Amino acid sequence: MKLNTRFLAALPLLTAPVLADPLTIYTYESFNTEWGPGPQIEAGFEAECGCDVEFIGLEDGVALLNRLRLEGSNSDADIILGLDDALISETRELGVLAEHGVDLSGLDLPYEWHDDAFVPYDYGHFAFVYDQTKVAQVPSSLEELVYDSDVSIIYQDPRVSTPGQGLMLWMKSVFGDDAADAWQALQHNVVTVTPGWSEAYALFQEGESDMVLSYTTSPAYHITAEDTDRYQAAIFAEGHYAQIEVAAALASSDQLDLARDFLAYLISKPAQDVLPGTNWMWPVLDSADAPASFEQMVKPQTLMFDSAEVADNRRAWLREWRNAASQ
Repeated sequence: MKLNTRFLAALPLLTAPVLADPLTIYTYESFNTEWGPGPQIEAGFEAECGCDVEFIGLEDGVALLNRLRLEGSNSDADIILGLDDALISETRELGVLAEHGVDLSGLDLPYEWHDDAFVPYDYGHFAFVYDQTKVAQVPSSLEELVYDSDVSIIYQDPRVSTPGQGLMLWMKSVFGDDAADAWQALQHNVVTVTPGWSEAYALFQEGESDMVLSYTTSPAYHITAEDTDRYQAAIFAEGHYAQIEVAAALASSDQLDLARDFLAYLISKPAQDVLPGTNWMWPVLDSADAPASFEQMVKPQTLMFDSAEVADNRRAWLREWRNAASQ
């Protein structure tokens, strides 16, 4: 059959629809598990924006900074989510962040927050969690744990993990110039040091240690999901080091307006309602809904360093930890 070329020329061109690139978010591994907040927050924002969100999970928070340091302005990410307040000065020095333009007034945080690049979305205090059916003598202070207790512990590597870094800062805030001696004394308690929080907590629940470095709010998960209060956080007399988790947009993003919309969504009530019962941290929005188990959680005395001080000293403090931990 002979084709009518004049007819074919009159037909509209049929082309595949142009699909927008997904909004790519680097985060830590546990954020994007099926039981973490990632899937619900992804679905909620996609319903609002009519866009596609893709979370890429890395080992832990410090690993996010290391990845960003390697990729710089060539990063595939539009947003980095899961750094904490101790790392904001170092991250800002990379020169890869965009201003968020989000109204942060009225947020509920351990201290006042004024930053034009980082949006805080939840917070907590580091603590050693224990099984009270197995640990009879619970240390009442960090000093007692280090020098006068034989309980076994698992914690995370401060070079790649924000909880591990949190312990390093906690030790430094309590022991100061004697931190190296304290690290060396703590070695007799240590079962292992893991790359991230998930591995550490799993080993603890498998019975590999008496205590694990986690958060004062971690018992809320067990009360809510398992209907048990056997897991408790040891409250220490010196206070507990605070962590505020943050997110920021990258200036290299070709979807910067959408990235800013996501950051605003992250502190909206729909997202904040998700975080307490999935990330098991305090929300930054006072009106957010949290599981009833949070009413039993203690907000301890807050210890902290300014992020600029951490940036100036982190490498030296890591060397101090590494030298002591290797002995």
